[in-house]
Amino acid sequence: MAENIRYEPEEKSPPLTTLVVAFQGTALIVSNTVMIASIFAAAFDDDGSYLEWALFASLLVAGAVVALQATRYGRLGSGYVLLMGPGVPFLAVCVLAVHEGGLALMSSLVVASSLIQFAVGAWLAQLRRLITPVVAGVAFMMIAVSAMPIAMERLNDVPAGASAGAGVAVAAVTLGVAALLMLRGRGLWRLWALPIAIVAGCAVAAPLGVYDAQRALDTPWFYLPSGSSWPGFASILSEDFWALLLVFLVVSLVVAVRASNEGAVIQQVSRRNPRTIDFRSVQGTLNAGGIAILLSGIAGTPPTIIYLPTTISLIDFTGVAARRAAVVMGAMVIVLALLPKIVAVLHTIPRPVTGALLLIIMGLFFVEGTRSVFREGLSRQRAFIVGVSLSIAVGLQTQNVLAGVIASPWDVALGNGVVLGVFVAVLLTVVLDVTGTRRKRLETELDGSAFPTVEAFLRDLGAGAGWGEAATDRLCAAGEETVSAMLQLRDDYESDKPPRLVVLARPATETVELEFLAVFSEENIEDRLAYLSEQAEAPDVSDISFRLLRHYASSVRHRKYHGLDIVTVEVEGSRQ
Repeated sequence: MAENIRYEPEEKSPPLTTLVVAFQGTALIVSNTVMIASIFAAAFDDDGSYLEWALFASLLVAGAVVALQATRYGRLGSGYVLLMGPGVPFLAVCVLAVHEGGLALMSSLVVASSLIQFAVGAWLAQLRRLITPVVAGVAFMMIAVSAMPIAMERLNDVPAGASAGAGVAVAAVTLGVAALLMLRGRGLWRLWALPIAIVAGCAVAAPLGVYDAQRALDTPWFYLPSGSSWPGFASILSEDFWALLLVFLVVSLVVAVRASNEGAVIQQVSRRNPRTIDFRSVQGTLNAGGIAILLSGIAGTPPTIIYLPTTISLIDFTGVAARRAAVVMGAMVIVLALLPKIVAVLHTIPRPVTGALLLIIMGLFFVEGTRSVFREGLSRQRAFIVGVSLSIAVGLQTQNVLAGVIASPWDVALGNGVVLGVFVAVLLTVVLDVTGTRRKRLETELDGSAFPTVEAFLRDLGAGAGWGEAATDRLCAAGEETVSAMLQLRDDYESDKPPRLVVLARPATETVELEFLAVFSEENIEDRLAYLSEQAEAPDVSDISFRLLRHYASSVRHRKYHGLDIVTVEVEGSRQ
């Protein structure tokens, strides 16, 4: 329960509060964009012309997609506050592409990789057994681990002539102020923890010779960068494009796994009383993320992705999750793209300061990965998957044993800790799923005629598992009440033809997991069950099936996707 939430997504926050929160979010987006774009440009010795274009285009894209995520237009957008901008996951492969074939090659590969986001959004229901919390958690932790060395390198990145320990001292002050305000700050002090930490770091950096404001002073207030800096596109027929395409697709898949989890997490942190996850909103998050990466590729900049730890921190600090704040935030970011003077001021923030902030953000990101792993419990099998995946991934991160064994650039791609860690986690998840008890399937129509068919199917299932008569009766009762509950939620189903009902079952000695797949109304069964637990004992007649389902089943999970609903019911039993 997020009791600190003052305004939920649908609620209207006061104008002044909206502006204050939007300003803080804008500052975070712009500072992150400046940091990532600067790291990327410095990696191929940019003379400064591309960096101007990258900052301008990245801010335009970020502002547009932040507003899009909040609006939820059709199947685009999550309907929640989500800060976005150029991110770390694509950084290494984008630098690799520039070294292999230039910025034009990178642009073509980024555009191609955006298709993965749309594909995962469309097939999210079918991928639910692969994109598990364990796989997502491994991806989050490895992305954080891969970015931490970049942050550490920036701590000693100081101008020539500065003392050897100046960078570390500046970073230490930044981390100390941020930690103190985050741990003990209250009210506005905690609200402005990161901006205050930046100011403190810059204040210490100035006398140590690490801070240089001349570039900001020389930058005009308003101008548009030259279009000649736009890199354009490389031919998809080139050898370099096909050599690096798989690398970009794998990283895009990792980002999609991450975004699917982010779309679920933001729903929980934005509510006073967390609701059941609406996976249609998750699909909207992925589709908007695909638009963001597509626009980034067209603009020739590193891909724009979600800043979830930063978003969570902002919502936690302010208590404001109202989507109108995100719309205003998007507009502010677009305006700032046209005011390079302000962006240049942020660009003067010393690299040890941005490195310290990146350490904080990646630390929160790593913790979010551990939460994802533990969200559904850590069984022996899941612990093995996490342990082996992280062991291989972290090992490759420090020593790429594939270098020299596989031809370039595949040695860099497959030797990347994030890519191989996620691949191992997915592979082991598939092995666990395939080697389990074989699933049984029933397909019928979701109407009154389904009851005897489902009962016969479940009785055969119980008998095959060796369950006693009482346990089999309970299994049949749970199935009957699930179908009844689904029928009660069909009121706004528009077609005259009843939807198809598919029942998937995996029998075991002690439990049976049933999946009921159908298309019907907007209401969520889990929310209905949670609502019933708060009501008086005298039930409405229409609530009887929900109460009985809660009685017979040990757990009920309901996932709603565009065009598909999945109700997962677990029933405990015993042998005769």
